[in-house]
Amino acid sequence: MKKNDRITPEGTKDFLFEECLTRRYIERTIGDVFSSRGFHEVVTPGLEFYDVFDPDFSGISQDVMYKMSDKHGRLIVMRPDSTLPIARLTATRLQNLPKPIRLYYTQPIYRNNPGLTGRSDESVQTGIELLGASGLRADLDVIATALEALGKCLPGYRLEIGHAGFFRTLAGRIPAGENLREEIRSAIETKNYARLNGILDGLPESRDVLALRELPRLFGGEEVFDRASHLCGDERLAGILDYLRGVYRSLSELEQSGQLMIDLGLVQRNDYYTGIVFSAYVEEFGDAVLLGGRYDNLLGHFGQPMPAIGFAVNVDAIAKTLLDRGNVCPVLPMDILVHGDAGCEVKALEYASDLISKGLHCETSVFETQDDAIAYAQTSGIKRIDFVGETVKTINLI
Repeated sequence: MKKNDRITPEGTKDFLFEECLTRRYIERTIGDVFSSRGFHEVVTPGLEFYDVFDPDFSGISQDVMYKMSDKHGRLIVMRPDSTLPIARLTATRLQNLPKPIRLYYTQPIYRNNPGLTGRSDESVQTGIELLGASGLRADLDVIATALEALGKCLPGYRLEIGHAGFFRTLAGRIPAGENLREEIRSAIETKNYARLNGILDGLPESRDVLALRELPRLFGGEEVFDRASHLCGDERLAGILDYLRGVYRSLSELEQSGQLMIDLGLVQRNDYYTGIVFSAYVEEFGDAVLLGGRYDNLLGHFGQPMPAIGFAVNVDAIAKTLLDRGNVCPVLPMDILVHGDAGCEVKALEYASDLISKGLHCETSVFETQDDAIAYAQTSGIKRIDFVGETVKTINLI
């Protein structure tokens, strides 16, 4: 049998020097934004019980989860999402904290994506959850944090705002089963007009069907609300539009408001969203680099009902975008190579530690001769060598 000991599993990859530095830069930059706004870091296990992600309320298909069993035969999965474990954590360990609770995380998620989608099965996400708060102020707080976080490290993004209730209300009124509604949702999400019309042609024409046909086209600036208003046949949809208009106008006062768009065709796959939803995109990456929204019913599944809103940033997607743009965090050579002469190896290690304590970046030579150490320094771009013997002799390589 062929051994797969020299390759990585499909949907995963190794990350090398500049890639690692760029990922850490993004994590550090966005993490600083989160902590400066009062969010506190948590880490959840990479393995969770399958029940935490029950597809009946998570909207995460069991097909995309990596599943296994523990030593008691209980079904566990590799974490496919961070919001649900944090909801579990909040409901079980933080229920006595004063509300709202502000949490942030940076951790990988694992999803078994279908072949040829180009998506990674392992990716690092960083994000926030604001738990125990509802209303306009909380929504503005979280979206403003998203704008600031992306603005710190990813020029040229756009953030689209929609509402989960808009599609859900329309889809709930048409004579279609769950599977057909999912096909409609998927066609709207991908803005596949031909497929969407083909599906809707099989349904009786109605105001709601007409609205669903128009949904993928309802994106842009504030004029979208006027274009959408004639599709609203009741107070429910009109109320959603009024709320979104208020959010959009409030956010327009921010410095980053030029990145904002309205997209009423924003219909995310996760079923737990209940209110405002938002996604961010860049031209070079074919998928969202940020996903978020309000999920007021999710904590109830863990026995502690409370409103909540949050978002997750795809760190790997942003790193790839920055690297493709040439915005590389360079791997800098060491400041000094420290070579200990024979019998002075430990003295050289102590000398290097002293230099490091003064803020210099030092590497200790493992070569037997000074000539080999010099050759290595020249190859590695190290411009100074300190030879440690009875005395210290410095050579600068220009």
